[in-house]
Amino acid sequence: MWGEASLPRRKPTLCCPSTLATTRLVSERTRLGVVANVQSGSKEPWIPASSSAVSAKTRSWAKAQKQANEIENPDPAKTTQRPDPIVRKPKPDPNRCAISTAVEKFLDDAKSRGLKDSSRGKLKTLCERQLLKWAQKGSYTYLDELTTANLTDFRNGWKDGALARKKKHERLISFLAFCIRCGWITTNPAASMGRVKADPVPTDYFPREEFEKIVDSTYLYQEKGYVEVRNHATRLRTMTLLMRWSGLRISDAVTLERYRLDGNNLLLYQAKTKLPVFVPLPPDVAEALRTVPPGPKPNPRYFFWTGNGDPRSAVKDWQRSFRRLFKIANITKLDGSKKRCFPQMFRDTFAVELLLSGVPLDQVSILLGHSSVKITEKHYAPWVKARQEQLEASVRQSWHPKAIAKQAKRLRLVR
Repeated sequence: MWGEASLPRRKPTLCCPSTLATTRLVSERTRLGVVANVQSGSKEPWIPASSSAVSAKTRSWAKAQKQANEIENPDPAKTTQRPDPIVRKPKPDPNRCAISTAVEKFLDDAKSRGLKDSSRGKLKTLCERQLLKWAQKGSYTYLDELTTANLTDFRNGWKDGALARKKKHERLISFLAFCIRCGWITTNPAASMGRVKADPVPTDYFPREEFEKIVDSTYLYQEKGYVEVRNHATRLRTMTLLMRWSGLRISDAVTLERYRLDGNNLLLYQAKTKLPVFVPLPPDVAEALRTVPPGPKPNPRYFFWTGNGDPRSAVKDWQRSFRRLFKIANITKLDGSKKRCFPQMFRDTFAVELLLSGVPLDQVSILLGHSSVKITEKHYAPWVKARQEQLEASVRQSWHPKAIAKQAKRLRLVR
């Protein structure tokens, strides 16, 4: 037998029969599967396994022998179970339409119909990022596997507000209606779901005192990190006046082209409805617009936009500026609570002030660029002055003694 110091210097890598035959002649330590690796100058013991040598990661003979015993005589309580066998994906059924295929076709159809990027982005968020992810998690592959029950569970996971959930449910119905038109399914399970109740938020606006406070706050506004600090405050004040007296959306005001200002009149094709809108501006507002100072990257074609990149990025920059401005203005309600302010309220202020001045609803609808007067009536009906005056007159007429007696006589005849 060889001594302990004369262990073989070649590290066995496989437990082949010849290796085992050699190790039997080495020592009792080798018989347990522990061989010193002296080829590289290290005495790190090795434990040969059934197919390859395993390093004991130690120079201690006792620890190495313990590991060898654990390998040769494993503890049944500590042995891990074998991993589950690989589940092969079933072959696609040619007679059924996959959800992923339907989503892809639906988004392609939305693009071919000329929908805006914002509308297609909302459809993509619902169908591709949420519906497909939920379907994969629930192991739903085909459209006919979607039922009213599991789609209700899908909607229960939405964390949006009531109005956003209502709109998202309508998009889900439109997606499945597209699948019905394509002949992939016969019924629309989303249409059988209960509708989301969203109470409409009443239209709010800035009265004259609040609007003047906002304009005064532009003189205190200071943008951090910019050299053109005063220019930006002046441009923000001009943008505020433009939106208030023209009724433009913030996206239309940001991308307003200079040639559309003719004297004191503003001619614009609304970016959302493509309907022509002609708006007269007060002389001081038109002059402020003509003399607005340039921004950091001026473009002679536009008043406020550089003309580079996506207009939505520029709109977001202006929205951040308005949030800082509203914070400086610190507008509160009558009860002292803070009033929520948005740039859209300048457009609402334009419409409400016209209606309170007696301008007919159909004319206000034209100035706002709405495709139908029903849209204007939906948002601004409570502010129609003529209608409010008629309601007040009817209530006052009911106070008259003759009207009361006539009403009582009518009730007696009914009885």
